[in-house]
Amino acid sequence: MEEEKDLEFEEELEPGDALKRLREKLKIAQAERQEYLDASQRLRADYVNLKRESEAARLELTKFANEGLLLETISVLDSFEQAFSHQESWAGVPEVWRQGVEQIHGKLGAVLEKHGIEVLDPVGQEFNPSEAQAVGNIDTKKDEEDNMVLEVVQKGYSLHGKVIRPASVRVGHKV
Repeated sequence: MEEEKDLEFEEELEPGDALKRLREKLKIAQAERQEYLDASQRLRADYVNLKRESEAARLELTKFANEGLLLETISVLDSFEQAFSHQESWAGVPEVWRQGVEQIHGKLGAVLEKHGIEVLDPVGQEFNPSEAQAVGNIDTKKDEEDNMVLEVVQKGYSLHGKVIRPASVRVGHKV
């Protein structure tokens, strides 16, 4: 309805003025069109970015979803290793039985590895509190052993690069 009034009003104007006015309206309409097009493209780009970020977050969540279960399974692995550490008792067990238990231990380790678990073995490395917790010191006279991990008391583990259980270690202390 407003357009009809504008047209009636333009008919009353001289032909040159009407053309000038129509060109101005066209410029305004083109500017609005470009503004809407730009907004639409930004919204489309925002949507694509949001979709990509959501997928990345979902994949990250999936990677670490089993962390609790894997930690509990690691404690079973610790029990195997504790049994193996008692050399005299372990040597007294029948060979066939020892081999079977060692195979179970190996398979359990392989399953954990398949799911992204890696053993942290910091022996010989400088003590790093983000990967290990010091549970004691070992006195040393060697400069190169100062602040170095000299013994692992309990293995540490990472899941896809994230430390889920730091290694318990004894660190060299120069005296």
